[in-house]
Amino acid sequence: MSGDIPAEHGSTDDTDEIGEVVRFDVVSHGPDARVVHVVGEIDTLTAPVLRTRLDEQVAAVPLLVLDLSDVTFLGSAGLAVLVAAKDEADRRRHTLRIVPGSRIVTRALEATGLLGIFDIAEGVPQALEPAG
Repeated sequence: MSGDIPAEHGSTDDTDEIGEVVRFDVVSHGPDARVVHVVGEIDTLTAPVLRTRLDEQVAAVPLLVLDLSDVTFLGSAGLAVLVAAKDEADRRRHTLRIVPGSRIVTRALEATGLLGIFDIAEGVPQALEPAG
């Protein structure tokens, strides 16, 4: 083995594939809370799309839960988007609560020292509970 990455795991410049790489499902939980469930990869290509979605949702509700349990890759661009979303939520006095849900996301947050800055929940039901 020469360390080559198989072709199916290589990067692509084809932005038409963004729908195949990441998906967002938004579910309202009453007028004051929404869950954004992210499925797929958050990388340089998809991070701007995530940023747009989060900016819209953070402005709309006092509690935004970001469910990352089905994220298969979280790169530095995605981490930057999470920090920006937290900053925006703080500015609005809203809450951004993250459900890492996977070792991939938890390791990325831990490795960068960001885990401690976020409001973390074990699962969506816990994330929707009022802070106490």
